[in-house]
Amino acid sequence: MYPRRQYVDQLIQKKDNGRVKVITGLRRSGKSVLLFQLYRDYLLGEGVSPEQIIGLALDILPNARYRNPLELDRHIREQITDHQKRYYVFIDEIQFVSEIKNPYLDDPSATITFIDVVLGLMQMPNVDVYVTGSNSNMLSSDILTQFRDRGDEIRVFPLSFAEFVAAYEEDRRGAWQAYYTYGGMPLVTTLKSHEEKSRYLTDLFERTYIKDVLERNRILNDEEVLSILLDIVASGIGSLTNPSKLARTFRSERHLSVSSDTIDKYLGYFQNAYLIQKAKRYDVKGKKYIQTPSKYYYSDPGLRNARLGFRQIEETHLMENVLYNDLIRRGFNVDVGVVEIGTKDGAGKKVRKQLEVDFVVNRGDDRTYIQSALTVADPEKRAQEIASLLRIPDSFKKTVVVQGFMQPWRDDHGIQYVGIEQFLTDERLLMG
Repeated sequence: MYPRRQYVDQLIQKKDNGRVKVITGLRRSGKSVLLFQLYRDYLLGEGVSPEQIIGLALDILPNARYRNPLELDRHIREQITDHQKRYYVFIDEIQFVSEIKNPYLDDPSATITFIDVVLGLMQMPNVDVYVTGSNSNMLSSDILTQFRDRGDEIRVFPLSFAEFVAAYEEDRRGAWQAYYTYGGMPLVTTLKSHEEKSRYLTDLFERTYIKDVLERNRILNDEEVLSILLDIVASGIGSLTNPSKLARTFRSERHLSVSSDTIDKYLGYFQNAYLIQKAKRYDVKGKKYIQTPSKYYYSDPGLRNARLGFRQIEETHLMENVLYNDLIRRGFNVDVGVVEIGTKDGAGKKVRKQLEVDFVVNRGDDRTYIQSALTVADPEKRAQEIASLLRIPDSFKKTVVVQGFMQPWRDDHGIQYVGIEQFLTDERLLMG
């Protein structure tokens, strides 16, 4: 079992703060284990008795009756027997709770939902409430929205590389390749063979993620389009695109007519399910966002590779994907940077050219610019990678992350160079 210290610490910080703690994230990323095992063990270690922890998993048949919100509320309140003690209520897969007609009112539109249950529990001064939820009826991002300013989100990601490598039992030199190939879904790290890992990740897509999106959004006839769109995004990670460009790809490569509006809607469904994440473009000199195109990254590299049958394992693109995920996990705002410069074409005519900065990383008033490069050993390649960084008109930190293991060093321009493995395992290398 992985300790998931980042998320346990977040729960500890938010403990007893009068707000519902909503644990969100990609399905099978470890939300239930975090709450019902790791955080429960912490509470017990702090002297909380087992009777003060009321846990209920609503996705199992023995608890089916508690999918009725009135039964759920009654069951929990019956266990809060001592008003001098503090109780911790854990409700897993809360979206299984049905919406029912309010039996106390004649108005047929008056209903009772899990929202009423949770908000009622929050009114009790000796109760601290925690919920998780994600499936085809209500994904966890929607649950957080229901509570608005009365909930705190703890978003759980698949295992970071730092978590992965800390428990890696084989030769550590193979850890990075194993991670960018199979990713950090907790269960996949327990499997041994390529066939087992590939089958597990593929089944997650077919039997869980795609099914969730189809059922939740009431999509009846577009499973093929959804599947193809996931493949196209997987094949193009790190590339700029937009719904119009993707629609043209459907026409030219798949001979299917799909509107850009439909593609935009489906991309939104994937984002709501935490399958993919969108990075906007930011004009560094102009200090403004560029509406289109954008980049899309998979929330887990193993899931991305499974979509393509493990046929496109390009380390340079997967490095960029892993970097983006890790920066988001650390709580930074991350954009794709653009630096516009004036230059001349072959005829000597003045033209404007856009240079790309892989990531503009912000937290408060602090900022770092990051380039992801497979190598900078060749002087020409190095000059190409840092061209955009040298033209940024500010003094914020600039970093180039390269393949493999490299101790950090700085060049004459003050640009830091560091290996991907060090960068992912030492968070001090980012800011400052």
